[in-house]
Amino acid sequence: MIVLGIESSCDETGVAIYDTDKGLVTHTLYTQMALHAEYGGVVPELASRDHIRKLTPLIQQTLKQANLDQSNLNGIAYTAGPGLIGALLAGASVARSMAFALNIPAVGVHHMEGHLLAPMLEQQQPQFPFICLLVSGGHSMIIRVDGIGRYKLLGDTLDDAAGEAFDKTAKLLGLGYPGGPKVSNLALQGNPDRYKFPRPMIDRPGLDMSFSGLKTYTLNTWNQAKKDNDATEQTKADICRAFEMAVADTLRIKCKRALEQENLNRLVVSGGVSANREIRYQLDKLMQQRKGEAFYPRLEFCTDNGAMIAYAGAQRLLAGQSQDLNFATTPRWSLEELPAV
Repeated sequence: MIVLGIESSCDETGVAIYDTDKGLVTHTLYTQMALHAEYGGVVPELASRDHIRKLTPLIQQTLKQANLDQSNLNGIAYTAGPGLIGALLAGASVARSMAFALNIPAVGVHHMEGHLLAPMLEQQQPQFPFICLLVSGGHSMIIRVDGIGRYKLLGDTLDDAAGEAFDKTAKLLGLGYPGGPKVSNLALQGNPDRYKFPRPMIDRPGLDMSFSGLKTYTLNTWNQAKKDNDATEQTKADICRAFEMAVADTLRIKCKRALEQENLNRLVVSGGVSANREIRYQLDKLMQQRKGEAFYPRLEFCTDNGAMIAYAGAQRLLAGQSQDLNFATTPRWSLEELPAV
């Protein structure tokens, strides 16, 4: 089965083709980063309009790269949620229209399921069951995964997700957008011993997380530096290092608890923040200590992309799942609501 995947949940337009016999054929990605940079964050209306402009040319480009025609497609997968409603509708409308015109099935994919399954695009795939840490701009979740569509939410963020905290920290330090990579890169120059930031909620039982207090602690530290006439680039770097280490250490502690609680020793880490060096270092060290395994998507598939949607959609289409023409997008959508494959 040859499946076209379309991702348009936020500020990146991704298109890919996945062959269930041969694997990933090709993928293309257009990022709106430059469009939103001057506003310091994603503007939903601008994002939606840009998806509309870019989707058709990207689909044509992707088919050409794969030496395929629309008539070769056996199914279409698109992101149905969660995400920005206008952006989701842009991709869903194109996908459903193509499926109707070609008389092939289409399936709406949960955006976070796409991230969760992204490591399945690699040669070394994790075996079920495993613990998955999903960390992105809008989500920080710990999930037990027993199979595709068999998800149990163990822990969630109570306020700011890890990626959101990175972006807000970058903004308050004047680093610009997108914030996560800027904080991470500046942290490389920081002194790890200068500041010790709190590890939020590690003294409480359970696997829920909170990063809003850590963001506030960062702001207070920076404000104090300004009062002390020490608001230098080195101080910024030291703050970024302390902040990043606190986030990574918190995620490590929570993942260790989840693995012990569920008696598992395989960990999958997905989502945009999974590309962070310190987080990968901390989690790799944890799994080495436990003599377990850690799995990540390749860096280009950590952020939003069409390949993960094509893969997830292909598995559901193979299982006979699809939607009729009366499709709907779902800006808020629990992973636990998904049917099993």
